[in-house]
Amino acid sequence: MAGPQQQPPYLHLAELTASQFLEIWKHFDADGNGYIEGKELENFFQELEKARKGSGMMSKSDNFGEKMKEFMQKYDKNSDGKIEMAELAQILPTEENFLLCFRQHVGSSAEFMEAWRKYDTDRSGYIEANELKGFLSDLLKKANRPYDEPKLQEYTQTILRMFDLNGDGKLGLSEMSRLLPVQENFLLKFQGMKLTSEEFNAIFTFYDKDGSGYIDENELDALLKDLYEKNKKEMNIQELTNYRKRVMSLAEAGKLYRKDLEIVLCSEPPM
Repeated sequence: MAGPQQQPPYLHLAELTASQFLEIWKHFDADGNGYIEGKELENFFQELEKARKGSGMMSKSDNFGEKMKEFMQKYDKNSDGKIEMAELAQILPTEENFLLCFRQHVGSSAEFMEAWRKYDTDRSGYIEANELKGFLSDLLKKANRPYDEPKLQEYTQTILRMFDLNGDGKLGLSEMSRLLPVQENFLLKFQGMKLTSEEFNAIFTFYDKDGSGYIDENELDALLKDLYEKNKKEMNIQELTNYRKRVMSLAEAGKLYRKDLEIVLCSEPPM
């Protein structure tokens, strides 16, 4: 693995492959929260400037602050002062623009989770690579997006290259959820609040009062509120309701089993 000092060497290439793009993303989104922001953004911009100088692409202004402002006006489409993966895909010359069209097709995280639920039948937090095509096809159907077979094949291959980096034929939910736009990606919201299995089991047992092995929507609501208070995170009721609905899309007939929730709240998928 590259040490913290080593910069990805790809910022100046004419066309990036999917996995190079992902490497750059992971390198600069150091805290894994789905955004390149703050110090990460400055680092990214400095590297980009170096790469552009190297290829003779100079900008009009010499002032770093001015240049950065100009850059953000151009690429920070939702003006939140941060760069997300879809915005990065427009900055870097890459085959990754398939990711942009894919993201526009993925309707919502509830649909994403429903499709996931169908393929992750053993609730392991993974789907097999050979199921990926079916999973993507389901997502596109849910989003009412027509697609042709070659396009689906291309999406499948590219996503495999992006997410099955160790070639074990398994794709993890937390990685795959990066296909969702950040505001839809509720899994990212639990970053920094991830629990160990011991903590998780204690919390689940507390809310599963009758020991049935599952909790319902109201109990999930209480559990999420509790989790947010414990982590001193701000949370408005609307957001909480949205998260609850999204998590409940993993449930079966209104019953959210221990393993379903573990996939969302634990740092490691259940064994």
